[in-house]
Amino acid sequence: MLHLRYFVAVAEELNFSRAARRLHMATSPLSQRIKDLERELGQVLFERTTHRVELTPAGTALLPMAREVLDSVNSIPWRLSEAVRRCRTTELIGIPAGVHPDLRERVRLLEEDCDEVFELRRWPGTSADLVTGVRDGRLALALARLPVADPALEVIQVMRERLGAAVPADRFADRTSITLDDLKDLSYTATPYDALPAYFEEIDARLNHAGVKKRIRIKTADFSGAAEVISTGIAFSMTMLSEKSPMHRYRLDNVVVLPVEDFEPSLVTGLLFRRDRAADGADLAGLVSRARAIFADPMSA
Repeated sequence: MLHLRYFVAVAEELNFSRAARRLHMATSPLSQRIKDLERELGQVLFERTTHRVELTPAGTALLPMAREVLDSVNSIPWRLSEAVRRCRTTELIGIPAGVHPDLRERVRLLEEDCDEVFELRRWPGTSADLVTGVRDGRLALALARLPVADPALEVIQVMRERLGAAVPADRFADRTSITLDDLKDLSYTATPYDALPAYFEEIDARLNHAGVKKRIRIKTADFSGAAEVISTGIAFSMTMLSEKSPMHRYRLDNVVVLPVEDFEPSLVTGLLFRRDRAADGADLAGLVSRARAIFADPMSA
């Protein structure tokens, strides 16, 4: 390939010095490479005189052939890219709100690992919607808050996050933890049940059993609405305790998240996929196999 590139440069410039400058090399080694090519082909390609360089009939015949070969070689990268792209299929992975950054990093690793075969795109939704999407086949995989009970789906636990109480900071100044008894005069507030993982129904029941009876129902589907009510000093909510959780972005100045000494709830996230699509020979077997490896070790926060 290099010898053909040298030949084309000299053939187009008809001057060894100009061709050498174009190729960023010295004239003497360029002249030697052309002689090597002529010896290999058994043909004289250039007529050289003191004042000029001209193509021989063999050189004239070789020039279009050499250009065609070099054009083909130069096109290999994009042709290969196109060939690989045509072999890839686009699949969706469901992502619920507030996914921990360590878990999101594993999703990124999966996207990178399967990039040659699958174009994996993220699709947001509530856990209930994402479970339905996997069952219906619209989503290849999904992260969802557990529990999930569906015999058609396989569930791999991938993360457990401890929950704490988001409370008015001015009411619990200098406190590093609280008890359920501290929460009795506050109203428990949460986003609508259709936007919450099913596990929060258990939390609601546990709080009620502990004597936390008052409730405030808000319509916004994220923690920002709850944070507004908490900051006024009349309510609390349950959210991820880890400072790394993106849920802490919604915290306002008068909101702090504290562990509850006599109540240690945790939110568990699982990776879901349909059993039949993950079986040997099925369309998602390769993707699920890679996902199993990347999510093999459950995390905690």
